[in-house]
Amino acid sequence: MSSKSKGSNAERELLHKFWSTGKWCAIRSAGSGSMKYPGPDLLAGNLARRMSIECKSSKSNKIYLTNEDIAQLNQFSKVFDARPWFAVKFFRKDWLFVSIEDLEKTPKGYAIGLKEAELKGLSFEELISY
Repeated sequence: MSSKSKGSNAERELLHKFWSTGKWCAIRSAGSGSMKYPGPDLLAGNLARRMSIECKSSKSNKIYLTNEDIAQLNQFSKVFDARPWFAVKFFRKDWLFVSIEDLEKTPKGYAIGLKEAELKGLSFEELISY
């Protein structure tokens, strides 16, 4: 399975998690990151909140994000009036939601390790409840 299809499957998994709550809806933006306009992987919301979500999954214990990932998510979120989140999924772990402020700045962009994500991130249940 290609890394692109693995990423698409991960996005779909998260999309279904939002819908399965009965209180949240979500839509996947196919082709996000490959068009000239900024767009997150998922938009999720309910009557009270809107979120723009960039999804990343990895078999390693660290996930890397480019400066462009951050800039595009911030740009879209500001115009759409949505809270930006990075949804990260490490191998055999549940989804965690990390804010941009909690990412580690690197010379080429940003990163988040498994341990940091577990300490600073929110679980799916925490994210949808606050």
